[in-house]
Amino acid sequence: MTKNNNTNSTSEVKGDVIRKNIKFDADGRILRGWFFYPNKNDDVSEKFPTIVMAHGYAGLKEMHLDRFAEKFASNGFAVIVFDYSGFGDSDGFPRQEVNPYQQIEEYSHAITYASLLDEVDSAKIGVWGTSYSGGHVIVLAGRDKRVKCVVSQVPTISGSESSLRRVPADKESILFESFEKDRIGRMKGKEPEDKTLVSLNQDDNPVYSSEEAVKWYLEAGERSENWINKVTLRSVEYSRSYNPGLYISKVSPVPLLMLVATEDKVTPTDLALKAYNQALEPKKLVFISGGHFTPYVEEFEVASNEAIEWFKKHLT
Repeated sequence: MTKNNNTNSTSEVKGDVIRKNIKFDADGRILRGWFFYPNKNDDVSEKFPTIVMAHGYAGLKEMHLDRFAEKFASNGFAVIVFDYSGFGDSDGFPRQEVNPYQQIEEYSHAITYASLLDEVDSAKIGVWGTSYSGGHVIVLAGRDKRVKCVVSQVPTISGSESSLRRVPADKESILFESFEKDRIGRMKGKEPEDKTLVSLNQDDNPVYSSEEAVKWYLEAGERSENWINKVTLRSVEYSRSYNPGLYISKVSPVPLLMLVATEDKVTPTDLALKAYNQALEPKKLVFISGGHFTPYVEEFEVASNEAIEWFKKHLT
């Protein structure tokens, strides 16, 4: 039993790991996810160091986060995995809106929820983030002092810098006009404008058009019946001014592990390395071979094992 009456009792035992469906209130929005923890029948009162995690840009918990969480739990950790509001199993409107500031706050709500669970050692809570949420956990650790350890995988560092590389200067005025039109439409009661997330067809005007991004999202999206290949236009507007790297020097003295892909074109490698150099101790840098999406599948063992080692060293 738990102290929080928002927990759904549906559970599943997978070897040495138990997974329960959960839901919790985040300022009036009901967020849903999973709670993993070690299956130790010999000591039902044991409290575990705990990892809170969520996905990156328009990702859902089924898109490989279950693999990370299950492995973390099999190594002695409790794990909270959740979908952000407006995505997947969680409530919230508008749907498909990637609001980084709200998502960071939802991480904090998840930490609060975790702290109320009987199985959780509330003094030993760490956070794990990847891609967009790799930036979220940097900001979170800089301002929420309940966080005791951080793993930031292929993190977003600077939306401002990245946007300069993705959008040619002569196209920016068109983009800004679309932002203005969308805001006016919303104020008049119209539905938010949508934007295709990934496509190789440039006529779709997608957020991502690289072959690696399209391949990963479409394949990972098949793991979830809830994944939708679109985001709101305002999601793009938010991303252009989201600069989590500004918080990196504020993470210390919380231990920070950064997992950086050697050939990352989505969250550029050079921006991650520059941010790492600005981070204070204790910190560790690990290179992951390949591009932005390799930690989820091809380099999963490296990425997950490095995270486990870091959490064991600093959270247990």
